[in-house]
Amino acid sequence: MRTRLIVVFLVPLVGVLLALGGAYAWSAARSVQQEFYAERLGDLGYFVTSARQALRSGNATVIEGEIDRYHELYGARLAVVDRSGTPWVSRGLDSNVLDEAATDKVLLALSGRRGETPQAVLPWLFTEAVMVEPVFDDGDVIGAVMLSTSMDAPRDTITRQWVLLAGASALAIAIGLLVVNRLASWVLQPVRRVDEAMEAIEQGHMEARIADDTGPPELRRMIALFNRMAEEIERVVSRQQEFALTASHELRNPLNALLLRVESLATGLDEEWESDIEATRDEGRRMTQILDALLGLARGGGGTSVLTSVDLSELVARRIDAWQQVAAQDRVRFELRLEQSLPTLTDAIIVESAFDAVIDNALKYAPPSSKIEVSTEDSAEHSEILVRDHGPGIDAADLERATDRFWRGAGSDQKPGSGLGLAIASDLLASVGGQLRVSAPPSGGLTVTFRFAKAVAS
Repeated sequence: MRTRLIVVFLVPLVGVLLALGGAYAWSAARSVQQEFYAERLGDLGYFVTSARQALRSGNATVIEGEIDRYHELYGARLAVVDRSGTPWVSRGLDSNVLDEAATDKVLLALSGRRGETPQAVLPWLFTEAVMVEPVFDDGDVIGAVMLSTSMDAPRDTITRQWVLLAGASALAIAIGLLVVNRLASWVLQPVRRVDEAMEAIEQGHMEARIADDTGPPELRRMIALFNRMAEEIERVVSRQQEFALTASHELRNPLNALLLRVESLATGLDEEWESDIEATRDEGRRMTQILDALLGLARGGGGTSVLTSVDLSELVARRIDAWQQVAAQDRVRFELRLEQSLPTLTDAIIVESAFDAVIDNALKYAPPSSKIEVSTEDSAEHSEILVRDHGPGIDAADLERATDRFWRGAGSDQKPGSGLGLAIASDLLASVGGQLRVSAPPSGGLTVTFRFAKAVAS
């Protein structure tokens, strides 16, 4: 954004400087050239007067001395031409012969017409100025005076002025760049502070706020709105953490009491109930682990999980075994196709919780006497768990909403639930870098896919 602001401010500034600088440079060049031409025309007029006297008297002694001094001083080529067009007195000419350009202008002057004043042109387009004036005597042309001088002096003067102008323009652009950069910093300072505060809030520092005494008035209002929004977010998050802390703490007591009652009942049961009692103990211990994780999350205010290598096939088999009795009540059976071993870097408790939510959802909509297909798959980049039921499914247009909180598909009003199962599973997987995808197979039902990055072999 800083770059865009600098460009927006700097481009017009450069454009104005180029336009004004170009106009001034051309005006300065024309002024130098016109001054040079005016001086040479004055010199030429002086030589016309002396040439008239010399041509009338037929004596070139006087004008020769003046022409010599002028040639030595300015290095110019001069020639006094008689009525026939032949150089009568000259200095600086090769073999006393006029070149083609000078000859044309001399012939024009001998016809009684004055030469046009040279026009201003770009400095590098000219090297020499040739001016010719006719010499009149009582209205008759008796000769002409030619003055040819180098344009090095005015060209050097124009070049110096243009270099100074370019330096001044570069300095103005540098100053403008410095001013624009400071202005951009002033304008963007509140935006940068908003970005830093948002990053701090994202990292869990809910108390982050922004001072509203910097930047333009329009951005100060935005900062005030942001601070109010941050306060509301902090209040909501604090209430959520308090609720999670209270709920997890209050659930620990009845769960512990339930486990103690199970142990008490186990002392009066026969050995044939031992496997059921052990399964109940396992579920109780798992519930305790989930509550511990929830309690730690509420206390820490963050969702950082410790990732370890987890065998997804073993995890799925263990959880399906725990759901067997629930499925049997609705005459639903599980069909497993599991890889022999599928190690994945993740959090076992979180994956189990997400998997339970999906299985619960599948059992809720699975028709009686149907099957739920559960499989694990291994690919080059991912490890996957697939859960496929044969229930009513979801329309293809609604698949993207399947993981929205409190959303329920058409025809699910008669089913118990609040529309949170898939949403919770999706959030849980996202917390450990996994993905949950919902698809509708052509033959009906619903397929939920858990996708994890492959564990890196050490």
